[in-house]
Amino acid sequence: MDFTGEIMSSTNFILKKLKEYKKEVFELMVVAGKGHVPSSFSISEILATLMYGGFINLNKENLKEKRRDRIIISKGHAAMALYPIFKDLGFFDEKEMALFTKPEGLLRLYADPSIPGIETVTGSLGNGFGIGCGMALSAKKDKRDSLVVVILGDGECYEGSVWETALLAAHQKLENLLVIVDRNKLCIMDETEKCVELGDMKAKWQAFGWDSCDIDGHSINDLFNFLSDWKNKKRAKPFALIAHTVKGKGISYMENQPLWHNKIPNQKQIEQARLELA
Repeated sequence: MDFTGEIMSSTNFILKKLKEYKKEVFELMVVAGKGHVPSSFSISEILATLMYGGFINLNKENLKEKRRDRIIISKGHAAMALYPIFKDLGFFDEKEMALFTKPEGLLRLYADPSIPGIETVTGSLGNGFGIGCGMALSAKKDKRDSLVVVILGDGECYEGSVWETALLAAHQKLENLLVIVDRNKLCIMDETEKCVELGDMKAKWQAFGWDSCDIDGHSINDLFNFLSDWKNKKRAKPFALIAHTVKGKGISYMENQPLWHNKIPNQKQIEQARLELA
């Protein structure tokens, strides 16, 4: 499917695509009987704005080109959130959606580079961020104008490797690196602030030498305006966008409920979710 620059920059268009896209993410889980819908839904607006807003130079023609932009879902269990978008943009055949997690299919439960558009294996927490930092450093040294966007879970920020990578990125002044922290305040066990308090994430990233700001991670307009500014303004530091989100956003019984991290709904709950997503 071809999108003109005018259509790609339309927030109304992004909202329209988002509605269908979230239904497809949910149905991936229904068909396979596995998946992480709440984690995927907390970043849905972020991914839709990045990909349909024209902010990422990644398409079916340049998947192997060095100058392409990269997007990495470091919280690898939410990689399925990218599959409907990549299918829509022609990265792989639509029939693959029905084969999600099946041995004969292309689409894995976690991120895997055998899937067109997926840059690396992720799932080991913090791993994707380190890889993305390396990609951004390589692009900078090669004087390529490639951008790297890493989606990082707030629960991932318990990992020491995250802060080691943050220090390195700041030291190398990787202005081509954007980290979006999915600040839904939940991890698999409980609320993050009950497990180990993360506190003011914006201040933490700034203390590590990054530019940082807070945003409503479900506001297409706010995301669009931020990304337009970030992409067009010359910067001297990497940027951490703290996106305040709701885990499971869009399905009432999943919202802000840790137990739904990877729980599969029963048939009655499936029907309720379909009505809410309609």
